[in-house]
Amino acid sequence: MQAPHDTAGAGAESAKASPLYGRIKADILQRIRKGEWRPGATIPGEVELARSYGCARMTVNRAIRELAGEGVLERRRRAGTRVAPFTGHSALLDIPRIDQEIERLGARVGYRLIGRKSVAADAELAARLDVAQGAPILEVTCLHLADGVPFQLERRWINLQAAPDAAGEDFASSGPNQWLLDHIAWSSVEHEVAALAAEPADAEVLGIARGAPILEISRRTRQGSRVVTLARLLHPGESYRLQARASVA
Repeated sequence: MQAPHDTAGAGAESAKASPLYGRIKADILQRIRKGEWRPGATIPGEVELARSYGCARMTVNRAIRELAGEGVLERRRRAGTRVAPFTGHSALLDIPRIDQEIERLGARVGYRLIGRKSVAADAELAARLDVAQGAPILEVTCLHLADGVPFQLERRWINLQAAPDAAGEDFASSGPNQWLLDHIAWSSVEHEVAALAAEPADAEVLGIARGAPILEISRRTRQGSRVVTLARLLHPGESYRLQARASVA
């Protein structure tokens, strides 16, 4: 293992301006993202890392503590430090970016568009999106991957009366989750969560056995009183957890 080193130009100035523990932290994260240390793998101990980086053990300790606090690493007494397994989490009171969720796991972001089509809202969809029957809707189905492993199957319906610019997006290289967060200022969100057995078609896309446990998150997002989008998000049951926080003013 080699110590993190500066490169020429602006990157070098940025690296020199960062404290050493921050550069070590970034280097460890980069090695995880490149697959040198896979999820669940034990990384070298602090003494060995300090020797390879040419620094004090306390400097390495701080970098590892911060990565553990962010959920990238797991510290286990007498068992060393390992890369956290894929156990993504989502805040129920917020709308997370799926690419950032995957990056926080130290994984490589992957994406595949499965289908995109314009449809007229039927009675059920019109009721869920609070639009008139026959209103124009964009339906997008896509798969998000973490290091090549299916992480989330996203089925989304976008109200084109609320987000007309979405009609011009092909979503070939990134999903509607990111586009909507970048272009639409949402004001409220509703979530419904269910534990289900994977249906054959969903199981095939997610790469799991038929009937295997999956977590379904149904999300409806509004801008003011208007529903902008409805999403059905499916995760393999053992790879995801939910998080919610609330406070009283």
